[in-house]
Amino acid sequence: MKSKKILGITITSQSKKEILEKIKKYIRQSVDFCHIVSLNPEILIIAQENKEFKKVIETAQIRIIDGVGIILAARLLGFEVGERLTGVELMKELVKIASENRLRVLLIGGKGNLADRLADCYQKKYPQAKFLGIEGIKNIKNPQKTEEKIIFDIVSDYKPHLVLIAFGSPDQELWIERHKNKFSGCVVMGVGGAFDFLSGKVLRAPWFVRKSGFEWLFRLIIQPWRWRRQLRLIKFLWLVVKESIKKS
Repeated sequence: MKSKKILGITITSQSKKEILEKIKKYIRQSVDFCHIVSLNPEILIIAQENKEFKKVIETAQIRIIDGVGIILAARLLGFEVGERLTGVELMKELVKIASENRLRVLLIGGKGNLADRLADCYQKKYPQAKFLGIEGIKNIKNPQKTEEKIIFDIVSDYKPHLVLIAFGSPDQELWIERHKNKFSGCVVMGVGGAFDFLSGKVLRAPWFVRKSGFEWLFRLIIQPWRWRRQLRLIKFLWLVVKESIKKS
């Protein structure tokens, strides 16, 4: 696998098949901790502003290319990257892997009982696997010790193979890294708003919109409060152009 950097973040060229095989290998070993992180322009900009977050991204065992902006930036910088695989799509694949291998899956996060409802839906659709959903932490920016103890007690008793956490970036990745010793033997992934999409709570962009790379615009239209977050796209473009000029 070849690796290059965009704004100081390592981008590994790998296919969807290679990523899934690597995940299956971690599951079979059932000893090592595996952290999967998603890369998109917003994540890379946050990493420029937060050194701890940048370190977490750089040391993650698996990095997937979630945003089309990463692919376009790589081309501007003169290299090609691997296959795009969104966090939502990877979560779907992980659920299928769980079903095929009779794995235990723990869903943490989302508001109210969203994780529990989604886990219940998956349990009915994929009865070969086991799914458990908990809200976990009400305010990830100020997690309570009692909330974390409940989560870690469940992890200890349930012994999940896969843990999907929906607290939103960068908080979910930072929280996972700080408590990675509690997830030994687990494949852990921060999935952001995936629970909302997969449960049908939030409408996802049509396939052709996602394929063309304009899902961010669709989300902005249906969730206009996100406009401040989209400003990071402008900063990302500017920094990539600057990096391209330096290399030319």
